[in-house]
Amino acid sequence: MEFDYSVLHDNFTYLLWGRVADGEPGGVLLTLIMAISAGAIALALGVGMAALAWRFGGWTRRVLFVWAEFIRGIPLIFVIFWLYFLLPVVFGSSMPGALTVILALAWFTSAAVMHSTLAGIESLPTGQSEAGTASGFSQWQILRILLLPQAWPNLLPSYLGLLIALLKDTSLAFIVNVPELTTVAGQVNNRVQIYPAEIFLFIGLIYYLLCATLAAVAGRWVGRRRAVSS
Repeated sequence: MEFDYSVLHDNFTYLLWGRVADGEPGGVLLTLIMAISAGAIALALGVGMAALAWRFGGWTRRVLFVWAEFIRGIPLIFVIFWLYFLLPVVFGSSMPGALTVILALAWFTSAAVMHSTLAGIESLPTGQSEAGTASGFSQWQILRILLLPQAWPNLLPSYLGLLIALLKDTSLAFIVNVPELTTVAGQVNNRVQIYPAEIFLFIGLIYYLLCATLAAVAGRWVGRRRAVSS
Protein backbone atom coordinates (compact mmCIF):
# COMPACT_ATOMS: atom_id res chain seq x y z
CA MET A 1 0.00 0.00 0.00
CA GLU A 2 1.45 3.35 -1.05
CA PHE A 3 0.65 6.67 0.56
CA ASP A 4 0.16 9.89 -1.36
CA TYR A 5 0.40 12.93 0.91
CA SER A 6 -0.23 15.47 -1.83
CA VAL A 7 -3.83 15.67 -0.62
CA LEU A 8 -2.51 17.14 2.64
CA HIS A 9 -0.42 19.70 0.81
CA ASP A 10 -3.37 20.72 -1.35
CA ASN A 11 -5.73 21.12 1.63
CA PHE A 12 -3.31 22.10 4.38
CA THR A 13 -4.56 25.63 5.02
CA TYR A 14 -8.20 24.47 4.90
CA LEU A 15 -7.45 21.86 7.54
CA LEU A 16 -5.67 24.46 9.68
CA TRP A 17 -8.16 27.32 9.67
CA GLY A 18 -10.99 26.61 7.22
CA ARG A 19 -12.42 29.61 5.39
CA VAL A 20 -11.26 32.19 7.92
CA ALA A 21 -10.70 34.75 5.15
CA ASP A 22 -14.46 34.62 4.50
CA GLY A 23 -15.27 34.99 8.20
CA GLU A 24 -15.82 31.23 8.66
CA PRO A 25 -13.03 29.79 10.83
CA GLY A 26 -12.67 26.03 10.77
CA GLY A 27 -10.23 23.17 11.19
CA VAL A 28 -7.62 23.42 13.92
CA LEU A 29 -8.41 27.09 14.54
CA LEU A 30 -12.10 26.44 15.27
CA THR A 31 -11.21 23.39 17.37
CA LEU A 32 -8.98 25.55 19.59
CA ILE A 33 -11.54 28.35 19.76
CA MET A 34 -14.26 25.92 20.83
CA ALA A 35 -12.09 24.11 23.39
CA ILE A 36 -10.77 27.31 25.00
CA SER A 37 -14.18 29.00 25.04
CA ALA A 38 -15.94 25.96 26.49
CA GLY A 39 -13.13 25.55 29.02
CA ALA A 40 -13.45 29.15 30.23
CA ILE A 41 -17.23 28.86 30.62
CA ALA A 42 -16.96 25.47 32.32
CA LEU A 43 -14.34 26.85 34.72
CA ALA A 44 -16.56 29.76 35.73
CA LEU A 45 -19.64 27.54 36.16
CA GLY A 46 -17.78 24.76 37.94
CA VAL A 47 -15.96 27.03 40.40
CA GLY A 48 -19.20 28.91 41.07
CA MET A 49 -21.09 25.70 41.83
CA ALA A 50 -18.25 24.40 44.01
CA ALA A 51 -18.36 27.67 45.97
CA LEU A 52 -22.12 27.29 46.49
CA ALA A 53 -21.73 23.67 47.59
CA TRP A 54 -18.96 24.59 50.04
CA ARG A 55 -20.74 27.64 51.43
CA PHE A 56 -24.25 26.33 51.95
CA GLY A 57 -24.07 22.54 52.12
CA GLY A 58 -27.34 20.78 52.96
CA TRP A 59 -29.93 20.76 50.18
CA THR A 60 -27.94 23.13 48.01
CA ARG A 61 -25.03 20.71 47.98
CA ARG A 62 -27.31 17.71 47.36
CA VAL A 63 -29.06 19.38 44.43
CA LEU A 64 -25.75 20.36 42.85
CA PHE A 65 -24.39 16.84 43.24
CA VAL A 66 -27.56 15.30 41.75
CA TRP A 67 -27.33 17.71 38.82
CA ALA A 68 -23.64 16.89 38.30
CA GLU A 69 -24.25 13.14 38.39
CA PHE A 70 -27.15 13.52 35.97
CA ILE A 71 -25.16 15.42 33.37
CA ARG A 72 -22.13 13.15 33.74
CA GLY A 73 -24.32 10.10 33.24
CA ILE A 74 -25.52 11.25 29.81
CA PRO A 75 -23.38 10.73 26.68
CA LEU A 76 -21.98 14.05 25.50
CA ILE A 77 -23.31 13.45 22.00
CA PHE A 78 -26.87 13.61 23.38
CA VAL A 79 -26.14 16.86 25.20
CA ILE A 80 -24.93 18.37 21.91
CA PHE A 81 -28.06 17.16 20.12
CA TRP A 82 -30.35 18.53 22.85
CA LEU A 83 -28.85 22.01 22.84
CA TYR A 84 -28.52 22.14 19.06
CA PHE A 85 -32.25 21.57 18.60
CA LEU A 86 -33.55 23.05 21.88
CA LEU A 87 -31.82 26.45 22.06
CA PRO A 88 -33.30 27.78 18.78
CA VAL A 89 -36.75 26.87 20.10
CA VAL A 90 -36.10 28.59 23.44
CA PHE A 91 -34.71 31.78 21.90
CA GLY A 92 -36.97 31.79 18.87
CA SER A 93 -34.17 32.07 16.33
CA SER A 94 -31.38 29.98 14.89
CA MET A 95 -28.01 29.90 16.64
CA PRO A 96 -24.54 29.22 15.24
CA GLY A 97 -23.73 25.54 15.47
CA ALA A 98 -20.32 26.26 16.98
CA LEU A 99 -21.94 28.25 19.79
CA THR A 100 -24.36 25.46 20.69
CA VAL A 101 -21.50 22.94 20.78
CA ILE A 102 -19.43 25.28 22.98
CA LEU A 103 -22.33 25.59 25.41
CA ALA A 104 -22.89 21.82 25.40
CA LEU A 105 -19.21 21.14 26.08
CA ALA A 106 -19.13 23.76 28.84
CA TRP A 107 -22.28 22.43 30.50
CA PHE A 108 -20.98 18.86 30.38
CA THR A 109 -17.50 19.73 31.68
CA SER A 110 -18.66 22.10 34.43
CA ALA A 111 -19.77 19.11 36.51
CA ALA A 112 -16.24 17.70 36.55
CA VAL A 113 -14.82 21.14 37.34
CA MET A 114 -17.21 21.43 40.28
CA HIS A 115 -16.12 18.08 41.74
CA SER A 116 -12.41 18.82 41.27
CA THR A 117 -12.65 22.31 42.73
CA LEU A 118 -14.70 21.24 45.74
CA ALA A 119 -12.29 18.39 46.45
CA GLY A 120 -9.36 20.82 46.25
CA ILE A 121 -11.00 23.26 48.65
CA GLU A 122 -11.97 20.58 51.16
CA SER A 123 -8.48 19.04 51.09
CA LEU A 124 -7.04 22.18 52.72
CA PRO A 125 -6.51 22.15 56.51
CA THR A 126 -9.59 23.25 58.46
CA GLY A 127 -7.36 25.65 60.35
CA GLN A 128 -7.38 27.92 57.30
CA SER A 129 -11.11 28.57 57.62
CA GLU A 130 -10.86 28.91 61.37
CA ALA A 131 -8.09 31.48 61.03
CA GLY A 132 -10.19 33.43 58.55
CA THR A 133 -13.17 33.42 60.90
CA ALA A 134 -10.97 34.58 63.77
CA SER A 135 -9.73 37.43 61.57
CA GLY A 136 -13.28 38.62 60.98
CA PHE A 137 -13.64 37.40 57.38
CA SER A 138 -17.02 36.40 56.04
CA GLN A 139 -17.45 32.92 54.57
CA TRP A 140 -17.22 34.31 51.03
CA GLN A 141 -14.04 36.23 51.91
CA ILE A 142 -12.52 33.09 53.40
CA LEU A 143 -13.26 31.23 50.19
CA ARG A 144 -12.10 34.00 47.84
CA ILE A 145 -9.06 35.28 49.76
CA LEU A 146 -7.77 32.21 51.61
CA LEU A 147 -8.99 28.91 50.18
CA LEU A 148 -9.22 29.30 46.42
CA PRO A 149 -5.75 30.90 46.01
CA GLN A 150 -4.21 28.03 47.99
CA ALA A 151 -6.15 25.32 46.16
CA TRP A 152 -5.55 26.78 42.70
CA PRO A 153 -1.96 25.50 42.15
CA ASN A 154 -3.01 21.95 43.02
CA LEU A 155 -6.09 22.18 40.83
CA LEU A 156 -4.37 23.48 37.70
CA PRO A 157 -3.14 20.04 36.47
CA SER A 158 -6.69 18.72 36.86
CA TYR A 159 -8.08 21.66 34.91
CA LEU A 160 -5.51 21.10 32.15
CA GLY A 161 -6.56 17.45 32.02
CA LEU A 162 -10.16 18.52 31.53
CA LEU A 163 -9.04 20.93 28.78
CA ILE A 164 -7.31 18.03 27.01
CA ALA A 165 -10.55 16.04 27.20
CA LEU A 166 -12.44 19.06 25.88
CA LEU A 167 -10.05 19.37 22.96
CA LYS A 168 -10.77 15.79 21.93
CA ASP A 169 -14.49 16.11 22.59
CA THR A 170 -14.77 18.95 20.06
CA SER A 171 -14.55 16.24 17.39
CA LEU A 172 -18.17 15.34 18.24
CA ALA A 173 -19.22 18.63 16.64
CA PHE A 174 -19.19 16.80 13.31
CA ILE A 175 -22.65 15.39 14.13
CA VAL A 176 -24.13 18.88 13.70
CA ASN A 177 -21.80 19.76 10.82
CA VAL A 178 -19.71 22.35 12.66
CA PRO A 179 -16.51 22.71 10.59
CA GLU A 180 -13.96 21.85 13.27
CA LEU A 181 -10.97 19.62 12.49
CA THR A 182 -12.76 16.28 12.19
CA THR A 183 -15.56 17.76 10.09
CA VAL A 184 -13.26 19.48 7.58
CA ALA A 185 -11.21 16.29 7.35
CA GLY A 186 -14.40 14.43 6.46
CA GLN A 187 -15.25 17.09 3.89
CA VAL A 188 -11.83 16.76 2.25
CA ASN A 189 -12.13 12.97 2.28
CA ASN A 190 -15.60 13.09 0.72
CA ARG A 191 -14.31 15.38 -2.01
CA VAL A 192 -11.20 13.42 -3.00
CA GLN A 193 -12.46 9.96 -1.86
CA ILE A 194 -9.19 8.10 -2.46
CA TYR A 195 -6.91 9.24 0.39
CA PRO A 196 -8.74 8.44 3.67
CA ALA A 197 -5.70 6.89 5.36
CA GLU A 198 -3.46 9.88 4.69
CA ILE A 199 -6.08 12.38 5.80
CA PHE A 200 -7.14 10.74 9.03
CA LEU A 201 -3.64 9.70 10.05
CA PHE A 202 -2.67 13.36 9.72
CA ILE A 203 -5.72 14.46 11.72
CA GLY A 204 -4.88 11.96 14.45
CA LEU A 205 -1.34 13.34 14.57
CA ILE A 206 -2.64 16.89 14.97
CA TYR A 207 -4.90 15.88 17.88
CA TYR A 208 -1.99 14.04 19.47
CA LEU A 209 0.35 17.03 19.17
CA LEU A 210 -2.24 19.41 20.62
CA CYS A 211 -3.03 17.12 23.56
CA ALA A 212 0.62 16.19 24.14
CA THR A 213 1.51 19.88 24.32
CA LEU A 214 -1.10 20.49 27.00
CA ALA A 215 -0.01 17.35 28.88
CA ALA A 216 3.60 18.57 28.79
CA VAL A 217 2.51 21.92 30.24
CA ALA A 218 0.69 20.10 33.05
CA GLY A 219 3.72 17.88 33.68
CA ARG A 220 6.09 20.83 33.88
CA TRP A 221 3.74 22.60 36.29
CA VAL A 222 3.61 19.57 38.59
CA GLY A 223 7.39 19.24 38.42
CA ARG A 224 7.88 22.86 39.41
CA ARG A 225 5.41 22.52 42.27
CA ARG A 226 7.28 19.49 43.61
CA ALA A 227 10.62 21.28 43.28
CA VAL A 228 9.30 24.28 45.21
CA SER A 229 7.75 22.04 47.89
CA SER A 230 10.98 20.13 48.40
